[in-house]
Amino acid sequence: MIAKVITDLSLDKVFDYRIPAEIESKIRPGTRVKVPFGNSFRLGFVLELAEKSEYPVLKDLFLADNDDVCIPENLLKLGDWIKDYYCSSQEQAIRTLLPGAVRSGRIHSRTVKVYNIQNEAECDDFIEKNSSKKTAAKRIACLNFLKNNPDSTADEISECCSVGSSVIKTLLEAKLITFSEKVVRSDLFEGREAVRSEALTPNPDQQKAIDLVEKLLDSPEEKKRTILLWGVTNSGKTEVYLQAIAKALARGLDSIVLVPEISLTPQTVRRFRARFGNDISVLHSQLSDRERFDEWMRIRHGEVKIVIGARSALFAPFKNPGLIIVDEEHESSYKQSEAPRYHARDVAVMRGFMENAVVILGSATPSAESFYNAKNGKYHLVPMRSKVDDKQKPVIKIVDQRMASLDTEGKKTFFSPLLTTAVHDRLNRGEQVILFLNRRGYARVMTCELCGYEARCPNCAVSYTYSRKNETLSCHLCGEVVPAPTVCPSCQSPEIRFMGVGTEKIESAAINTFKNARIGRMDSDTMKNAESYEKMLNSFKRGDIDILIGTQMIAKGLHFPNVTLVGIIHADHGLMMPDFRAPERTFQLITQVAGRAGRGEIRGEVMLQTYNPANETIRFAAADDYESFYNFDMSVREMLKFPPFGHLMTVHFKSENEAHCLQYAEYFKSELMEYIHNEVQISGPSPAPIERIKGKFRYMLIIRGEKLKVIREKIRFLLFKRRIPKDVEAYADIDAQSML
Repeated sequence: MIAKVITDLSLDKVFDYRIPAEIESKIRPGTRVKVPFGNSFRLGFVLELAEKSEYPVLKDLFLADNDDVCIPENLLKLGDWIKDYYCSSQEQAIRTLLPGAVRSGRIHSRTVKVYNIQNEAECDDFIEKNSSKKTAAKRIACLNFLKNNPDSTADEISECCSVGSSVIKTLLEAKLITFSEKVVRSDLFEGREAVRSEALTPNPDQQKAIDLVEKLLDSPEEKKRTILLWGVTNSGKTEVYLQAIAKALARGLDSIVLVPEISLTPQTVRRFRARFGNDISVLHSQLSDRERFDEWMRIRHGEVKIVIGARSALFAPFKNPGLIIVDEEHESSYKQSEAPRYHARDVAVMRGFMENAVVILGSATPSAESFYNAKNGKYHLVPMRSKVDDKQKPVIKIVDQRMASLDTEGKKTFFSPLLTTAVHDRLNRGEQVILFLNRRGYARVMTCELCGYEARCPNCAVSYTYSRKNETLSCHLCGEVVPAPTVCPSCQSPEIRFMGVGTEKIESAAINTFKNARIGRMDSDTMKNAESYEKMLNSFKRGDIDILIGTQMIAKGLHFPNVTLVGIIHADHGLMMPDFRAPERTFQLITQVAGRAGRGEIRGEVMLQTYNPANETIRFAAADDYESFYNFDMSVREMLKFPPFGHLMTVHFKSENEAHCLQYAEYFKSELMEYIHNEVQISGPSPAPIERIKGKFRYMLIIRGEKLKVIREKIRFLLFKRRIPKDVEAYADIDAQSML
């Protein structure tokens, strides 16, 4: 028997090895093996088995040291689809299916020796015959302890029975007890109790969604198995998820729940533990390697039925998934930024299709692609238009910042008089406020008024961002950090200015404007890990913070009943991006942030400050009118054949030598031209919107249209089967979410 094995060398190639007869029964697709490769050995995974090979002489393979790691066949098929669709190498696709801690082979399952009664009748007979003998007291104590506490370790027996190892050895020799190796795993919830909750009575909208899930779970022959749960903020989507999972559990099916960001995972886990106890697993990148390994093993061995996590949790090794939930399905963080550049939402739909699972996509502001698919009958559409608590939606006011950008002394201000008054009013009433700006740092750029010098990153085609707290200039693309100069580096003038605004500057302005307020800031500069995120949110929840300032990390998933006012400082900031998705993302972000206001007894208010009050996206967001915005945005996209009216692919080229980069990009395009037809448009190569990052020039091809399978195949062939110049990098981004 022959095994076709993939190693971790990114050669996009499988290698044939002979399977020794003595281990043939243990080898199947997905098994991790050790194979001779050159003068060394490498770990690899069996992709398929074959009766014969085209190569006359083959080397033998071996079982890996920990042969318990095996990729389920259903995931191997999904990985094969990812490889073809997203134009990645086979190794990259396999790498995606497994956490690094599992894939590397460096971590193994931990075991402890545990003891049990060997024969109940003989044990009882020994106790009865020796109960009056003092010399047998310790042995009898051990036996009684093990009868009530099976699978106990030697330390547990010694501690509870006050005996030494000699007593345990004596019982083993007498064959009254036996020992075995028991696998022990990390306990993510150790010392953390969950307050149990019961299922709530669903309202009509929720009940409709739950009934549809139940119908699909009981109808495996039904082909349309994806549901778009379009629920306004606070409409009770999470309760639908919980009750849908309960339906899946009742049928012996496993469930996967995806959340868009790691920071949302802890609060989601708390709600799910409250309903299902500790019968859940958590997978995300903040876990240690040991924790990730143990969680993956718990899932693989069926010790849990529910997994919650960010993007990578989609590849949980369940054997029988019945339900996959993608919460906030519109979030751009579901798109992987490194190869394979998959979109977790779309891969979730494909995994559901392959394994006949029900897929729920939930959002208050669905992605254009998902809403288009639902409108056209590809998905089930379940609207949830009413809030669970019948509270009124917050009042959203558009504030024309062109008319209110100066204070009483004629100085520029970031807070309009209307917003300033509203914040003071809330503070006087003991209520809380959120101020939102989706840009971190103190100022966007440092310039010299005298000579026009602008502080720019030498490695990237962008300006430095200034941080006042650290007195540094930093590049958010390459991570370069340098001390901020006190005089102009070009002309030595002290007349340097910091232009633009970020959350750090808003915090400084808020401290000066709202002098007695307790102010907190949340952005990627201040929130270094999940612990700092949780600490800040807990302080806000307790009321220790009056005003919370932050970027998009405070826009979603937060429930603070005492927040009655949300101020959006620069609502049209996102519209300035050179990206056709900019209006959609701006609408979604405004809607999400607005949803943080008025979740308690007092009706919320949102101040939407803008320099472009007539903009359609701003007006539709203020009216909370998703359908009108969707129809407006789609009319523009349809004319340009942008998604969802066609697929969008970009091919990127990078090199320190601009001429070589452009030359190879032009060659690449020439190879594609014979596959371009009437339904496909190709443009470029042209400089990327950000022309240089980390010292490398960037060019791109843009391909859009329908029927792109043959072109995808050609792109993948050029990327992995043709030689690329050594000083040029090239990669494809299928269904690209950003044009930057």
